[in-house]
Amino acid sequence: MRKLVYAVHTSLDGRIEGPDGEFDWADMGPDLSGHSKELADRSDTLVYGRRVWDMMSSYWPKAEEISDHPHDLEYAPIWRETPKIVFSRTLDKAGWNTEVVGGDLTERITGLKSKPGKDLLLMGGAELATAMSDRGLIDEAHVVVHPVVLGGGKQVFGGGVRTDLRLTGTRTMDGRAVLLTYEKK
Repeated sequence: MRKLVYAVHTSLDGRIEGPDGEFDWADMGPDLSGHSKELADRSDTLVYGRRVWDMMSSYWPKAEEISDHPHDLEYAPIWRETPKIVFSRTLDKAGWNTEVVGGDLTERITGLKSKPGKDLLLMGGAELATAMSDRGLIDEAHVVVHPVVLGGGKQVFGGGVRTDLRLTGTRTMDGRAVLLTYEKK
């Protein structure tokens, strides 16, 4: 059975964005970029909530025109080619090989997990991740803690229910960030 893997960057104070929604603090060095590629290689579907989708779809289709960062240059074609699912109550359609879905979250994710294929990769976001965590749908979490205190903004899991996890790995990334890997108990 496929897994739903949640990958998220967080500040030391547990925020996924700054007080004004900024995400300019996650430094993608070679180790972190390599980990991102590992996650992409083990999955065949990227999963987003609508807000993260808006951010991703405004950047990755034209990333090579905006950035010369090695991570961006390597990941942009992967992003464009990989099938994507956006969970949304407001979005009707999306481009870039993307299906917009709504309805019962548990039913949809359980159905996706039961299909043959590689893992599903939930990228960032707080609301969708919290809703999926509350329903026990996230099988594995990859949390990258960056050495920055943002002092406000959205939390990784904002107001969810208690969920006990098992630490399965730690790794220092690029001499500054720490990857914490967890699985459901």
